[in-house]
Amino acid sequence: MIVAQRKNIPELLSIVEKHRKVLLLGCGTCVTVCLAGGQREVSIIASALRMVAKLKNRALEVEELTIERQCDNVFLEQAAEAVKNTDAVLSLGCGAGVQALAERFNGKPVYAGLDTAFIGILEERGVWAEKCAACGQCVLHLYGGICPITRCAKKMMNGPCSGSREDRCEVNPDRPCAWQLIFKRLKEIGQLDRLKEIKPPKNWRPSQSGGCRTIVREDHRV
Repeated sequence: MIVAQRKNIPELLSIVEKHRKVLLLGCGTCVTVCLAGGQREVSIIASALRMVAKLKNRALEVEELTIERQCDNVFLEQAAEAVKNTDAVLSLGCGAGVQALAERFNGKPVYAGLDTAFIGILEERGVWAEKCAACGQCVLHLYGGICPITRCAKKMMNGPCSGSREDRCEVNPDRPCAWQLIFKRLKEIGQLDRLKEIKPPKNWRPSQSGGCRTIVREDHRV
């Protein structure tokens, strides 16, 4: 799940300061689950923007809409009429959604209302943790389902390092050592022999270092 967090109201007002009528557009998937950009958040943020704008004697109309997914052109079509009738779009989607909107409605200003943080999971109520760096070459099968790229502060492919103390990370003692977690997990599933295999350095070519990445499924193209 893509995890994002809301920008504060003064920053949002600053972002749309040149516009009189703004569409606040929510997204019904990832950012809804992480309580950042769903229908509920759209309503709360829209009300806050109107109140603060009124206190500042500033003319600002805020329209509200939430669609299923902002990163999919099929669902973006549902927002076409609302986008047409406003001066700008303030997206409460992730960075991919913002860019999809900007490409679909290229004559309309589109702004990000959220800070996209990471790909993560819900660990407990109100707490999300990064678990995937989208590095382009998954190695989870080698490490018992625990990612050393994301979970190890040093991104070590062979570990542990010599700095961990009492199962805690040298870089951040508040966090468990990723390699201790990997060892424990491999032991539980009877695959400790995997740690005897020296892994080659991480191939970063499939990552973001080469710019925008694209996946093409020829069997699905028409």
